[in-house]
Amino acid sequence: MRALLCSHNLLPLSSLSRTTLNTKPQNPKTLISNDRPRWKSKLQAGPKGFQSTKSSEKPGRPDPDPEDDDPPIPQEVFERMMGRIVVSVGTPLGLGVAILKILEVVKDRHVWDVPLWVPFLTTLVTFGSSALGIAYGSLSTNLDPTKTNSVFGLKEAKENWVEMWKED
Repeated sequence: MRALLCSHNLLPLSSLSRTTLNTKPQNPKTLISNDRPRWKSKLQAGPKGFQSTKSSEKPGRPDPDPEDDDPPIPQEVFERMMGRIVVSVGTPLGLGVAILKILEVVKDRHVWDVPLWVPFLTTLVTFGSSALGIAYGSLSTNLDPTKTNSVFGLKEAKENWVEMWKED
């Protein structure tokens, strides 16, 4: 503690009094009062990925090739995709939590002494399939806003998988 206080050019602990301790701390380099929270200071740089202007609008930069840009996803397709992602992630996740709760009740009531590998395997399978649900939910959505999806989306997933890996 003494080394920490001495590194800021403060008085030693023996010479501090109650009046000295009640004073507001100051930054020794700039002698600015530190009573202002750090999070209220302004950021000096903006993130590159979230700028509101496109790079083609900036002077001195060439226009990007318009054929390289992907077309925007229609709102109907986006809503269907989000619905499928919620279902394909939420179903295995909820099932995994329910199985873990059932295993806990079974062990607490001394019905079956559940080995440690059973909840581990349950968590691995259900939460892992929940993570894969994001990819499946987006791939199993029909990208044409006029067409409807099938119930499980296997046909759409096959078509979108081929389309995704097709080279132009």
